[in-house]
Parts: sequence; structure tokens; C-alpha cells
Amino acid sequence: MIVIKQVEVKGKRVLGIELRNLGKAPLIIVKGDKGYIMCGYLNIDVAEKLGDAAVVVSGVSSVEELLEKPVKAVTSKAREYGVREGMKGLEALEKLVS
Repeated sequence: MIVIKQVEVKGKRVLGIELRNLGKAPLIIVKGDKGYIMCGYLNIDVAEKLGDAAVVVSGVSSVEELLEKPVKAVTSKAREYGVREGMKGLEALEKLVS
């Protein structure tokens, strides 16, 4: 099952997706203008090689949890936008929205 959620950040609406029943955990991603926040299912090393502004928040089962839990890893492009490990997912998303 795919669940699509809208998240309001800095007066803009961005898209959050939960892909449930994928395996033992859901795949979660929220897309901002400049980059995205993803759960631990997706690969930060590939995102780095592609030059994406990507952020990992692990151990989550919903978009809401993704925004509440701390950032575990960031690509160099996300770091250029001010995203850092330890900040909450919502804080990181704010940096990835114009």
C-alpha cells in the first residue's frame, strides 16, 4: 500500500510517501525543493555519488516519525544547505525547501 501525505514547511506543501508492506519495514521519503529525507532503506552512498542533497533518518515507520527523529547521515550537497547530523528531520526539511 502507498500512502501519500502532504507536509507543510515554510508555507509550502511538500510530498511525503510511505510505501508500506514492502518488506519488514516501510520505505519512507519526503521530497523538498532542493533534496529529500529518506529512511534507512535507501542508500546514502548512492545519493552522494549522484550529487543529491539527501538525508537519512532511520528507525521510522511514518512520515511523522521521519520528521521527529534525528538525522543520522547527510550527503555533502545536503551539508551545503546547512543540514547536519543530530538535527530533527523537520529542521533538515526546512533547509531543503526554498
